[in-house]
Amino acid sequence: MQLPLNALRAFEVSARHLSFTRAAIELRVTQTAVSQQVKNLEDRLGVALFRRLPRGLALTAEGQALLPVLADGFGRIAGVLQQFQGGRFRETLNVAAVGTFAVGWLMPRLDSFRRDHPFIDLRLFTNNNRVDIAGEGLDFAIRFGDGAWHGTQAEPLLEAPLSPVCTPAVATRLRTPADLEHETLLRSYRADEWTRWFAAAGVPGPPLLRGPVFDSSLTMAEAAGLGAGVALLPVTLFTRELSGGRLVRPFEIEVSTGRYWLTWLKSKRQTPAMRSFRAWLVGEVVGR
Repeated sequence: MQLPLNALRAFEVSARHLSFTRAAIELRVTQTAVSQQVKNLEDRLGVALFRRLPRGLALTAEGQALLPVLADGFGRIAGVLQQFQGGRFRETLNVAAVGTFAVGWLMPRLDSFRRDHPFIDLRLFTNNNRVDIAGEGLDFAIRFGDGAWHGTQAEPLLEAPLSPVCTPAVATRLRTPADLEHETLLRSYRADEWTRWFAAAGVPGPPLLRGPVFDSSLTMAEAAGLGAGVALLPVTLFTRELSGGRLVRPFEIEVSTGRYWLTWLKSKRQTPAMRSFRAWLVGEVVGR
């Protein structure tokens, strides 16, 4: 069945407002024109879509069934049309990133991506390394680990070795790595990080870990900055805090437990926006 688009639009707007008068204002036509369009649509369908009341309109069961379908359809059309700008189509790119990487590395560089790719609408979502690319409708996910995630392609980005950081006041108590045994050690949900660092530092029999556990390096760094303890952090992503002096590194010893990766579904065909972002990101990593 072929139905006139203007009549469908007249019905959808009238149904939202439950008023032909308010619909006419939105559509910039007369109230009579809207009413006639809806009447013609009802005649074509052979059903009543509204009950005409003394003060306004009420949807019939048929009208209630038709409204959400039309609202969704017109909404999708409007969404696509909004992506046309300056004679070009704006692509949407959905990227998730571990919060530490997003704040410490990606966000300071995003302005250059925007300048180089003005027709890509980048939408950035942060997480704590737990992400469902398919379920969340993502094009890319930047996460930390060994690069082995089921069903995904992974491209290496940054190494992120861990090193202890704390406030200058706490650092004055630390002469050797073994002195950390007397401090509160802030921990991530990866339980072996401090154990591996103490092994790299040559401390026999690592101390009993008794500090709080965080699901984000960002919150752990904030706790360290408030003097709550010593955090083991990917120092390359906290250069602002270190250069500003709020946090310091009492020891230069580092331990690597993984790296950051750009990941995407193997089953997903890469769009032009995805290819552009991937090339830009890898270029920024190489040139950093």
